[in-house]
Amino acid sequence: MSELVDRGYAYPGALVSTDWVSRHLDDPNVRLIESNESPLVYPSGHIPGAVEVDWIRDLNDPINRDYLDRGGFSALMQRLGVTEKTTLVFYGDKSNWWACYAFWVFQLFGHTNSRVMDGGRLKWEFEGRELTIQEPRIAASNYQSAERNDERIRIFRQQVMDHLLAGGRLVDVRSPAEYHGELLHMSDYPNEGAVRGGHIPTANNIPWAEAVHPHDGTFRPAAELRRLYLQEHDLKADDDLVVYCRIGERSSHTWFVLRYLLGFGKVRNYDGSWVEWGNLVGVPIER
Repeated sequence: MSELVDRGYAYPGALVSTDWVSRHLDDPNVRLIESNESPLVYPSGHIPGAVEVDWIRDLNDPINRDYLDRGGFSALMQRLGVTEKTTLVFYGDKSNWWACYAFWVFQLFGHTNSRVMDGGRLKWEFEGRELTIQEPRIAASNYQSAERNDERIRIFRQQVMDHLLAGGRLVDVRSPAEYHGELLHMSDYPNEGAVRGGHIPTANNIPWAEAVHPHDGTFRPAAELRRLYLQEHDLKADDDLVVYCRIGERSSHTWFVLRYLLGFGKVRNYDGSWVEWGNLVGVPIER
């Protein structure tokens, strides 16, 4: 198996295989980061040497609905023992939903030496590879982060409205039932606050799960992804794209696919997503 996962992707270095991870478990220049939906998953068993980044506790401001600032991110990286030269490898449950979400947040602070383990926990467990409940002992680093940059890959609600009025392309990665307003949330999940259902006008509905193989969570080859996004939905690699979902986690997965696997030049994640848009007064909604 090759060192990196290359199925015709624009940036094959953005993905590593479970085999690559297995060979680098003792590499001091590699830090494995597990990020899951539930905080109960990591302590039940994780890849040896992996540290946990919890999407609520570690990535979000405890008061404001926003991400941590430069000081908070520096402190997080110091606690994880990360240096500016450390290669980060993200993985997790839900076919890497939260791994891609954490990857995306880390890119806001410019740590570009980052990769995703193809298939996440599902593939690692499917292959019968080792898990442990022992948390690694890691010496703190002196990492100093750059300021968070929201301009390049993140977009806010007024910018989304401006983008919509200018005829920009949007991709709604939720399920068809959510997109059509039949559900205010994912099936079997609680309603997280949206009072109206539907989608942002003109948005294409391309559910995130169409980009992965359901049996092991690995990403589909580039040829299949191009057929899905470029041919079936007429997206173009030079489009100015905005992706969104419910709270930004599934859309960060699609952001990763479009940006790194297909090489789209400008893709921004609307992390406010439907929990915000479905509560705003006076914004347009389609069903």
